Amino acid sequence: MPRRDDIKKVVILGSGPIRIGQAAEFDFSGSQACRALRADGYEIVLVNSNPATIQNDPEMADHIYIEPLLPEFVKRIMEIEKPDALLAGMGGQTALNIASALARDGSLDELGVELIGCNLAAIDEAEDRDLFKKVCEEIGLPVCKAKACDSIEQVLASADELGGFPLLIRPAFTLGGLGGGTAYNTGELVEIASQGILHSAIGQVLIEESILGWQEHEYEVIRDGADNVIIVCTMENLDPMGVHTGESVVVAPQQTLSDQDHQMLRDAALKLIRRLNIRGGCNVQFAVQQSTGEYRVIEVNPRVSRSSALASKATGYPIARIAALIAVGYTLDELPNPITGEGTTAAFEPTLDYCVVKMPRWPFDKFRTADRTIGTSMKSTGEVMAIGRCFEEAFLKAWASLEYGQPHPRPLTMADASGGESMDERAFEPLPEALLEDWLRVPTDRSMGALFEAFRRGYSVEDVRDMSGGITRWFLHRFENMAAIETEIRAAGEIGLPPAEVPEAEMRLWKGAGFTDLHIADALAGFPASGPKQLPVGADEFAVTARRHELGIHPVFRMVDSCAAEFAAVTPYYYATYEGGSAPSGIDYVPDINESLKQRIVVIGSGPIRIGQGIEFDYGCVHAVGAIRDMGHEAIIINNNPETVSTDFDTSDRLYFDPLTLES
Repeated sequence: MPRRDDIKKVVILGSGPIRIGQAAEFDFSGSQACRALRADGYEIVLVNSNPATIQNDPEMADHIYIEPLLPEFVKRIMEIEKPDALLAGMGGQTALNIASALARDGSLDELGVELIGCNLAAIDEAEDRDLFKKVCEEIGLPVCKAKACDSIEQVLASADELGGFPLLIRPAFTLGGLGGGTAYNTGELVEIASQGILHSAIGQVLIEESILGWQEHEYEVIRDGADNVIIVCTMENLDPMGVHTGESVVVAPQQTLSDQDHQMLRDAALKLIRRLNIRGGCNVQFAVQQSTGEYRVIEVNPRVSRSSALASKATGYPIARIAALIAVGYTLDELPNPITGEGTTAAFEPTLDYCVVKMPRWPFDKFRTADRTIGTSMKSTGEVMAIGRCFEEAFLKAWASLEYGQPHPRPLTMADASGGESMDERAFEPLPEALLEDWLRVPTDRSMGALFEAFRRGYSVEDVRDMSGGITRWFLHRFENMAAIETEIRAAGEIGLPPAEVPEAEMRLWKGAGFTDLHIADALAGFPASGPKQLPVGADEFAVTARRHELGIHPVFRMVDSCAAEFAAVTPYYYATYEGGSAPSGIDYVPDINESLKQRIVVIGSGPIRIGQGIEFDYGCVHAVGAIRDMGHEAIIINNNPETVSTDFDTSDRLYFDPLTLES
């Protein structure tokens, strides 16, 4: 299908201010859409209210309106600009709700503006919980037993019909699980449902049977107008159902599904996007009970989302860019994959030969007395992503990227149980076993550290699985392996092995498993209460680094190419790994690095979004890169935030997706 020449001018809606559940990912997707459509000759009108975003830059659109993102303001702008089409799928739930309101009240028809990418019926059927349930049942896909309610009286009646607690409350037309939760009694049900009805754009909540403990899997899907559909990326939540995907550690590609189960979910995802008639990207979420093979469709996001940004950075496939071009008539087979150039088209499903781990970044270092439990409503402000050749390496790199002041997992003490008061003097006291088991049972920001600690103390995989609510055994064995390696390092230190005498085989094993030089030094020293930064000269991080260099052990840099090296890649997007040997400084894995005569300047990104540090620093990084390239130099970015424009594959001359640490 050719591009649509009947469309000349397109309005793109942004997502407004950064908030819980809606961070920089929509600046990333909106910027990709603006650049793609503008480069293809379309006149772009951007409406957004956040002055710190890249997409608000003059070169991103032909006309930019910094106005409130409300239906009446958007209508007024369209009356002035007289566009042909409205693209709302790049601005998150905010933009989708505005487009729905304008379509519903007749404004789009009145102004002759076509809603492209996702039609009103698809928005309604995906976002209205009752309609979505009926759509799934119509095409034979299993969903949880549930009742849609718009009053507390209906909520209480539904609880009786569904057979008792626990029950899950899911509001319609909200973002980040806002107003939702799990109720274990009538009081909690009334409280959560009241908030859900209040926050829902249509005053509706779905009361749903509990499937706590099932595994959650996500499929990022993209479809064009000729009904070509591909799965861009599969992702698996480490946390079982009951924890919002934005609050969970997420792993790509899936690690624990059998091929039979994967094909079952893949077929369901394709069937669903076709039934909803979505042209562009969408995210489909499933719950799976692996012991029985049962599954349930949880929800669909009929737009690009937080998961789309993660999938784009994990695979190298530019979902928002491709979705925008599909919205104006292109088909997947007509669009080249920008990562491989002429090697493949956008119709090729990405293949990953590495493991990606996403970790949320919570604000509890700022709000230490806040309720730290996590559930179906988001509390995290941002996220980090890490890439490794195995889960252990990717997980430890992600941990090092969080910038909490604890660059690797350490044995838990009473200092970690601090509420608001300082408890550093209790760093010598191990965390009591009863408190550790509480942290395993109740999901919080401390859960990953508690998993690591449980295996340090010799808990079995089955015991930890029972206490953690059903985390998949495969992941627990990986934590058990990391704890065993750490115990080995610590035992070596206890018999007096200094960093300068670590054998080559052990150093390669430890580094290949993702242990940083600082982590190794800390473990050899027995994790002193004073912390890893206070280690004496000769036993510190620099001593481990010196020994590693003496042994000729350096990271190598692998390319993210979307095709597992099957085709030549033209986009320089790399990650560091110690797996598979090491070359001098790893330079042989960065093509043409010695051929350029240009001066090279490294721009260090700002990492995850957190309280006091939002998207404005990414804005600064992107502009710095632009200025460097304009002066004729090579600009190199090091960053670890999958939501940002700075980590787009074509923002800089080379991108390194790694922790912002001294070693990296």
